[in-house]
Amino acid sequence: MAKNTMGTKLPRKLELKMQVVGEQIKLARLRRNLSIAQVAERATCSTLTVSRIERGTPSVSIGIYLRVLYALQLEDDILYIAREDELGRRLQDLSLVARRRASKKE
Repeated sequence: MAKNTMGTKLPRKLELKMQVVGEQIKLARLRRNLSIAQVAERATCSTLTVSRIERGTPSVSIGIYLRVLYALQLEDDILYIAREDELGRRLQDLSLVARRRASKKE
């Protein structure tokens, strides 16, 4: 039976971003002079999975990404995701209700 891959299909814009992330992880590995096999061993995954990450394949789980980042000593980089949420903060500010004081009773 064929595997259903409809859930892994991303819009083109997101595919490009996944490829950029994969390339950045690959460059980090190369800067550390590590082979794919070494990173795979440290991340306790297969070399095929590390290759998929470096290609930006969307079917790799976020947990595996974290283990590879940990193997490269880049695990804190995950904390930058959605850190500066300008749109969310603006929307939150717009929804704040301005409080008014009750009139003084004399």
